[in-house]
Order: sequence, then structure tokens, then C-alpha cells
Amino acid sequence: MKAKIIKIIIGSTIMIMVAILLIIAYLMLVDIETKMPNKNTYTCNIDTRKFMGRNIFIITPKTLEKSDIKILYFHGGSYMAEATKEHWVFLERLVNDTGATVIMPDYPLTPKYNYEDVFRMAVPLYKEIIEKVNTNQLVIMGDSAGGGLSLALEEKLSKEDVEMPNKTILISPWLDVRLENEKIEKVEKLDKQLNKEALKIAGIAYAGENGINSYLVNPIDGDLSKLKNVTIYTGTYDILNPDVHILMKKAKEQNINIEVKEYEKASHIWIIQNKAEEKDLVEKAYNDILVNLKEE
Repeated sequence: MKAKIIKIIIGSTIMIMVAILLIIAYLMLVDIETKMPNKNTYTCNIDTRKFMGRNIFIITPKTLEKSDIKILYFHGGSYMAEATKEHWVFLERLVNDTGATVIMPDYPLTPKYNYEDVFRMAVPLYKEIIEKVNTNQLVIMGDSAGGGLSLALEEKLSKEDVEMPNKTILISPWLDVRLENEKIEKVEKLDKQLNKEALKIAGIAYAGENGINSYLVNPIDGDLSKLKNVTIYTGTYDILNPDVHILMKKAKEQNINIEVKEYEKASHIWIIQNKAEEKDLVEKAYNDILVNLKEE
């Protein structure tokens, strides 16, 4: 009986992996793009402009007076998926509560594109922004894959001696697509959203032919020395959480201050998903982000 159950499990796993591979094969032909929400549903001003052939969404408050805060935001989605309805709701709320201007690029997504395509867009975009915006007013934010991208971008910019943003806020960042941390297996039993093997396939696609060990794909390996005012929000029910602890350890060894705010039993990007059962955890973390953004 036990052997039969094992065969069923293995068979189901193989079917899931085959389905994932078929989806990836299809997506290789598709250029996935983030779409604006329906005009009747959003409460902010949302404008678009083109940058290197892709959309850049600029979100500003309709009623609240604009603040000086400018947020360059990279959405998550395993480097494969566009911004979701939950992303739009989160960013609208953030803009309405702070008066900030959010700049969200529709960056190239895998498997049609890889990390090299992403950085060919992200680096010049950042450089263009800081020509117009004082870095003392600039915040880089990102969630999940977008959190990893945010950190990797800053590591790359620091190598070029480009001025860093005033603050960096990462929500459940994906710091290592190789997912080799032995503690992940234990946390995976608690994570109801992410699947390690599916993530690894997405990570390999994002890395392309030669990027699987690049710090641009795995910012856990990058140079942290020039970063400043970095805050990471992470939950203990997230398989990406164990790598946050490795990054924190590396930062401490180099006398670099990265503030990690860990929430017990919080799931992956819980602040954005905003599930009813996590309401208290969401509000606590969200309000902390508001304080962070408004601090000088």
C-alpha cells in the first residue's frame, strides 16, 4: 500500500512538472505585459509612457497633495508573471496614504527574456530617473522576484559608482534562485503558495544560458558595501525566508546594517496579498512601511 501511494505521488509530481514545462514552452512565444486596471476601479492617477519599447506606469494621488517621495517599484511574479490586481491595490493604497509617486516598469519577463534583458532596461531607467529626481527622495521597492531584482540592481549600480537611493524596501525578496538552502525544505511544509521545484524552473529560465551563478540573478552573492537604509519584510511561512537570514548574516559580518523585520506565521508577500486571515499581520507590516517611508 505504501509503495502504491509513493508511486501515485511521484506520478502526480511528474505530471505537474510536465505541465509546467509545457506552459513555459508556450510562454516562450508570448510577450507578457502588465495591463492597467479598469479606469472605473482605481483611485489614483495612472499614466503610462514608453521606455525602451515597454510601458512605465506612473501612479500619483488624485486628491492627496503630492509628497517628495518617489518610489521605483519592481513587482514580483517569479520573473514570469505580470503585476496582479493585488499589486495595483497595494500601490494605490500606498500612494493615497503617502502622497508618493510610484514608478512601476513593465520589465521583460521570462521565459521569452532573461536577466540580461531586464538589466538592459532597469539600469538606464534608474539612471534617467536620478537625472530628474534627487536620490534623497528616492526609494526602491520590490516584492518577491521584484525584491531580488531591486537588490541586484543596486549591487550592479554600486559597482559603477552610481548614487544609491535613499531607502530600499524589500517584501519577501527572492534572493537566490538556486534554492539550495537546506532550511527551505522545513519551511516549505508551512508555505501554502510557493513550490520549490516550480520556482527553480522559473529561476533557470530567468538565468538564461550563463547566469545561474551570477549575483544579478542571485543578489545574495552580491556586494552589499555601498547599500544604505535597507529594510526587508519577511514571514516565517515563506520558503524564501531562510535566505533572508543568510543575507543578514553576511551583512553583519561586513558591518553593514540591513534591517530585517520578520513576522511570525506571515506568508509570502502577505502585505500585498492582504488575505483576511492575515489581516492583523498585514496592517502591522503595512503601517510600519508607511512610517519607514515618511521618516527623514
